[in-house]
Amino acid sequence: MKKKKYTFIDLFAGIGGFHTAMHSVGGKCVFASEWDKYARASYEANYVGVEPSLFKKDKNGRYLFFNEDINDIMPSTVPNFDICCGGFPCQPFSTAGLKRGFEDTRGTLFFNIANLVKEKIDAGYPPRVLFLENVRGLKNHDNGKTLQVILATLEELGYRCSYEVLNAKYFGVPQNRERLFIIAWYKKLVDVDFFSFPYGIAENGDTIYNKNDLKKGTVKTKVSDVFEPSSITTLYTISDKMWEGHKARKERNKMNGKGFGYSLFNGESVYTSTISARYWKDGSEILIDQSDKNLNPRTLTPVEAGRLQGYRIIGNGWEYPECENNQNYNESNIEFNIVVSKKEAYRQFGNSVAIPVIKRLAEEIIKQLM
Repeated sequence: MKKKKYTFIDLFAGIGGFHTAMHSVGGKCVFASEWDKYARASYEANYVGVEPSLFKKDKNGRYLFFNEDINDIMPSTVPNFDICCGGFPCQPFSTAGLKRGFEDTRGTLFFNIANLVKEKIDAGYPPRVLFLENVRGLKNHDNGKTLQVILATLEELGYRCSYEVLNAKYFGVPQNRERLFIIAWYKKLVDVDFFSFPYGIAENGDTIYNKNDLKKGTVKTKVSDVFEPSSITTLYTISDKMWEGHKARKERNKMNGKGFGYSLFNGESVYTSTISARYWKDGSEILIDQSDKNLNPRTLTPVEAGRLQGYRIIGNGWEYPECENNQNYNESNIEFNIVVSKKEAYRQFGNSVAIPVIKRLAEEIIKQLM
C-alpha cells in the first residue's frame, strides 16, 4: 500500500535525523533551517536526492527553502506544512514579569518556532502537529520554569501537549541516550485527549506503550552491531600516552569524588554511554576494549559513531556482516554518506537525534494524530 504523504518542516535540522525518520513514514520536507555550514553540507549532500525541490535557489543563487538563519525566516515564505519538527536549543526565559506564555519566549530560539506557528495559524493554515526534541535536562531546567513556559506557549496557541523522556537503548540502538520529546497537536483539527508514547520496541518488533513492559525485554542490541571491520578499527587505537592519561585522570577524579573519566565497552556490551559533540577531542566517553588483541583501547570510527545514532552508513562494511540487515541498517533506510572531516563527523553525530526513536515516534504521530 502506498504511504500517504505528509508535509513537514525541519528546524534546527542538523544533519537530518528528523528528515530520515519522517521520510520513512511518508513525510515530504518542504522547508529546513540549519546555520552550521558543515551540517548544511552534510544535509544537502544526503537529502538532495531524496527531496531535490528543498534545495531550489532563486536567480541570485539563494536557497528558497533551505534557510541558514532561523532568525531571518519570513513565515509567509515558508510553505504550509502538517508537522513542525525541531530539536531546539535549551535556553532560559527572562523571569521578569513572567506570564508563562508566548510573550515570555521573545529573544529565544524557541520563539522562532512559536512565532512561525502563530503566523501560520493567523494565516489560516495551522500546523496539525509539533514534534519537538530536547535534552533531558529541559524537564528541570531553571527549576522547571523553562518547560512550563514552553508548554503554556503551545497551549496559548491552541495546542494540547504531552511530553516524555525516552531512551534510545530501548529502540534498537546500543546507546544509553535519554532525550525529552514534546508532542503537541492543534485541538481544532485533532480531537484527541492524549498521545500514547512509545517507550521502546519489543523483541518481536511491536511498540511498547507501557513503561513497565520494558522489563519484559526489548529488541536485542550489542555494541558490535555498529563495528566496522577490525582491519579499519585497529587504526583508531589510542596511544600509550593517551591511555595512561585517561587512567590517571580517572583515578584523580575518583579520589576527588567525581564520576568523570573514560568509559570502556566491548563488542558484547549491550549499549554504550551517550555520545556527545565533544567526542572528537579524545573519545574518552566511549572507548572500545581491545585487550583480546593485546592492544590499547580504541575510539569509535566516525562511521560507527553515526551507526550508534541509527544512521545507515555503509562505510567499509561490518565486522559482522549480518548486522547490515538489522532494522536500522537494511535497505529500507536512507543511506547516509559522510562528506566532512573526521572531527566534524564526530561533532555532527554527537549532536544528532537517535533516528530509531524519532522514527517510532513519527509512526505513532501518523497513527494517532493524522
